[in-house]
Amino acid sequence: MTGQDHAAGQSRRSFLTYLVAAPTLALVTRAGADALAPQPAHAVVPSLPAIADLIDLGDLGDLFILAGAPTSALLALAVEADGTIRFRLPREEVGQGLTTAVAMLVAEELDAPLADVRVELDDARPELLFNQLTGSSNSIRSLYGPVRQCAATARARLVAAAAHRWNLSPAALTTSGGTVRAPDGRTADYGDLAAAAADPTLIVLGATPKKRAGHTLVGKPTGRVDARAMVTGALQYTLDLDVPGAKPCVVRRPPTLGGTVRTVTNLAAVRAMPGVLHVVTVPTGVAVVAETFGQAIDAKTALQVTWGPGPADQLSDDQIRAKLRAATPPLLVPPLLTPYVDAEFDFAFVSHAPMETNSAIADVREDRAEIWSGLKSPIVARETIAAELGLPLSKVTVHVVQAGGSFGRRLFFDAALEAARISKACRRPVRLMWTRVDDTRHGRMRPATHHKIRATHLLGEVLSFEHRVAAAETDFRHGLGEIITATAASLPLGIGNATLAQTLFLTTVKSPYHFGLTTQALTEVPTGIPTASWRSVYSANTRGAEEIVVDELAARTGRDPYRFRRTFLKTDAQRAVLDKVAAEGSWGRPMEAGCAQGIAFHEEYKSRTACLVEIDTRDPDHVRVTKAVIAVDVGLPVNPRGLEAQMIGGLTDAISTTLRAGLHLDKGLPLEGSYSQFHWAKQRDTPRDVRVFVLPATGEEPGGAGELGVPAAVGAIANAWSRATGSKPRSFPLDFDVDFTPYPR
Repeated sequence: MTGQDHAAGQSRRSFLTYLVAAPTLALVTRAGADALAPQPAHAVVPSLPAIADLIDLGDLGDLFILAGAPTSALLALAVEADGTIRFRLPREEVGQGLTTAVAMLVAEELDAPLADVRVELDDARPELLFNQLTGSSNSIRSLYGPVRQCAATARARLVAAAAHRWNLSPAALTTSGGTVRAPDGRTADYGDLAAAAADPTLIVLGATPKKRAGHTLVGKPTGRVDARAMVTGALQYTLDLDVPGAKPCVVRRPPTLGGTVRTVTNLAAVRAMPGVLHVVTVPTGVAVVAETFGQAIDAKTALQVTWGPGPADQLSDDQIRAKLRAATPPLLVPPLLTPYVDAEFDFAFVSHAPMETNSAIADVREDRAEIWSGLKSPIVARETIAAELGLPLSKVTVHVVQAGGSFGRRLFFDAALEAARISKACRRPVRLMWTRVDDTRHGRMRPATHHKIRATHLLGEVLSFEHRVAAAETDFRHGLGEIITATAASLPLGIGNATLAQTLFLTTVKSPYHFGLTTQALTEVPTGIPTASWRSVYSANTRGAEEIVVDELAARTGRDPYRFRRTFLKTDAQRAVLDKVAAEGSWGRPMEAGCAQGIAFHEEYKSRTACLVEIDTRDPDHVRVTKAVIAVDVGLPVNPRGLEAQMIGGLTDAISTTLRAGLHLDKGLPLEGSYSQFHWAKQRDTPRDVRVFVLPATGEEPGGAGELGVPAAVGAIANAWSRATGSKPRSFPLDFDVDFTPYPR
């Protein structure tokens, strides 16, 4: 390894490159001061930036990027002898298209075919302090610069190797299609140059990523690199992995959330059932390991368990709503001399409901442990599991596996920790699967919330806009993805979970309108119910409710909802997406009775979107969104096709949770246990006509997109329903009947 490949005179933002001498070009890039000698990646824990170094405290994504900045460039890339380019991604792919976007960035900077790039998920790496958390619309924003620099560094080394071979100046050479080209027509494939490019004595000029104007792949709609594997069943998820000796495992869970095991009265009989290998008690229930999942489930069902209480046994929907209403702070501005709009809203608990349920494989031995699972915070998972097992961190390996959905659920590593405990108790590898009922009932939920909003207005102007939110407490004990902030979030006072919640709320929820005195405040209520961030965290409910009030303000002042928004939005960029959906969606066109249009806007993570929908409420038992038009501006779109998918996914989430999907809490347990009961939108519930317009690049860097698509769609759907029915939507989901027979507890 050497630091000779950084040119003299580079700035303190230059990248030092570590080389592995091999038949491949393998390098790790590290952002640092050029005065420092190269150090192994595990040498030190980097310091956090001081408060004075923080650039933009008004955006949560910036806080995450700044926290992870000291380790943001510890990226690994290899060019192999056959021309294959392998990049290790320190984030989780859960279906959001991240691996495709990163592959595009690598291919762009290397001038290589996209088909030659392989993006592989990195294992948990504790040296990446604060920088291996997948969430908060942060991945592309934080990786955009470092990934490009890493690939540009590799390209510079390949060019230097070719220049040395041909005795030419590197400046005379060009790259395209995975080859280096000389002015006289000579070419060399990257694979042929890989070994020479890894020579530590090679002199390399500084590497600079391309400007946006030079992009040939980034910005073009591109299909997913994993699409074929997904649709053919070739893609391997956790339970598809072939780990020798790992036996199927399921857990009998308590009849109330967080309940405990007191006794198992028929333990011997269950252990004697066909195929049963182990029955062990763990903190979360009674685990059964068997030769097949069918045998494990049969044995789990046969268990006779006496259960202890959980922390939320007495809570049902009515009690939760009463707690939240009582905790909602009063509004400050009294409507004494001006007209006003008052509104209160309730949003139910919601399951994350990813297609792939919680799962993990664990192989725990006396002196080491190895875990496989879909994890969005793998560092804290590894650190917590090591502490739980009493093993040194260096003896615990955690592999990150591509997951079939998350929506925030996989920020927590419940299955990985549970599997490790079971494997240790059984002294064998286990393959843990949560059943669908487990995942729906005992998984973490989006918290229920209550909202109180008051807006005062006079002579067509909005004078004040106040929003008070009371929410069941959201659990942020994953911290920023490592043990330091995870432990801090567990503290009862000061810098505990409440502080993280307030930080998240205040840095993500903001009004895009000039509405005079505007205040938004959050109060959280501890309930003992397991919760987690759900897509767009606070914004889906908070901004959704606000967009409903914006429509009611427009009606109260005699204005068109689109024109009203356009008047009060703060920037031309905001108005551009609103204008786009109004024009493309033919806002204001005549509709049949019982049908209507709705429109709404949202801005977050340096991106903005508007949504226009049409709804048909003529069949009250099957209210349908029939059309949707979405415009989105993310600054610099890396993959417009991936952005379209993100927006359609946000629309589907909004259709589901606005119209029918929620969890009924009954004496400490959700009634819903499957997709047949938790009414997520099916194909027949989604609009046949959906158009997404990704605005051309308006900046040099990308904004966030993962959280962006839900809040505007929630507001647009609710507003369309209100206009179609003549009713004011106040409780969500709008159709929330218990129209099923619950599974036994």
